[in-house]
Amino acid sequence: QPPAFGFLFDIDGVLVRGSQVVPAAREAFRRLSDAGGRLRVPVVFLTNAGNCLRTAKARELSEALGLQVSPEQVILSHSPLRLFSQFHQKCMLVAGQGPVEENAQNLGFKHVVTIEALRKAYPLLDMVDQSRRPKELPPPTTGFPTIEGVILFGEPVRWETSLQLIIDVLLSNGSPGAELEGIPYPHLPVLACNMDLLWMAEAKMPRFGHGTFLLCLEHIYKKVTGRELKYEALIGKPSTVTYRYAEYLIKEQAEKQGWNSPIRRLYAIGDNPMSDVYGANLYNNYLKSAQQNQVQAGVKRSPQAASPQTKDHLAVESCKSILVCTGVYRHNADVPSKPKECNTETVFHGHRDFCFDPSLVEASYIVQDVNEAVQLAFKEENWS
Repeated sequence: QPPAFGFLFDIDGVLVRGSQVVPAAREAFRRLSDAGGRLRVPVVFLTNAGNCLRTAKARELSEALGLQVSPEQVILSHSPLRLFSQFHQKCMLVAGQGPVEENAQNLGFKHVVTIEALRKAYPLLDMVDQSRRPKELPPPTTGFPTIEGVILFGEPVRWETSLQLIIDVLLSNGSPGAELEGIPYPHLPVLACNMDLLWMAEAKMPRFGHGTFLLCLEHIYKKVTGRELKYEALIGKPSTVTYRYAEYLIKEQAEKQGWNSPIRRLYAIGDNPMSDVYGANLYNNYLKSAQQNQVQAGVKRSPQAASPQTKDHLAVESCKSILVCTGVYRHNADVPSKPKECNTETVFHGHRDFCFDPSLVEASYIVQDVNEAVQLAFKEENWS
């Protein structure tokens, strides 16, 4: 029987901790695979990491899990940026680490400038590290393109350099070598990927994520200008656009495998209540609203259009959140016997632009690890 459901797997804290594979992950994927090592259910790896290429992440996962993972199964925090074609022809400043220039080009951006290229063009801007200050006054920079927007891929290595230069670009309307005459507002468009305040590696405590860097940038901009930093888009979990993209890839995968049964349910497995659970629940609410709107539209057209057959035209019906205890969330604690009575986070770690709704950080299910999560989904689906 073809599967009517699919999985969205977070990576850090669920399948791996830094470079170490979570032991339950391999067992989970043995359950998901047939005797030939092929997945029996559509799977997408949905991570807020963005400092690598999709091909590299797919290769890492293949080695970690012992099966063949294709780049088409991987969604990095910045993957949905390929949909933002209105910026692809503009000159964009890209910040982060890893192959940021190559990532931008793979997503469709034609003209990109890195923080390092900007620093070299304007050496007087980066003044915190005295060893990097120019010993002599450099000649004026000529021919450097005007920057038309900023892409924040992920946390950079030298925060002080990136914070300073990004603020310079916003205050100067893309010409950081010019003298500041007035503060332009609205400022240049800013596209940010990965809002995670914290993430889980090998350390016992969570580490700062890109959300922490964004927090610094937002506060500095407001302190300097008295105005709010605005985002043209916030991409990655818990953004709805990221889950829409994941649904599209799940359905595409099912079609390629020849599974004709429509995918009705998604199970999102993660370790971070503020991104994995919040995002899955937010998308679940979105799916419910879409179904109600479609049924109401059908009733207006004709009573027959609101029959059970209407559901055949819907995409996915639900997105259930499953929280594991191997990462950010209480990774050393026992699983509560009654998840509904479990205390939710009292401190909101989510991004400033996402409202805090306690129901959105309450997982549909809480289990110990990813293997238990897969077993739970199989039981819910009555799947052997």
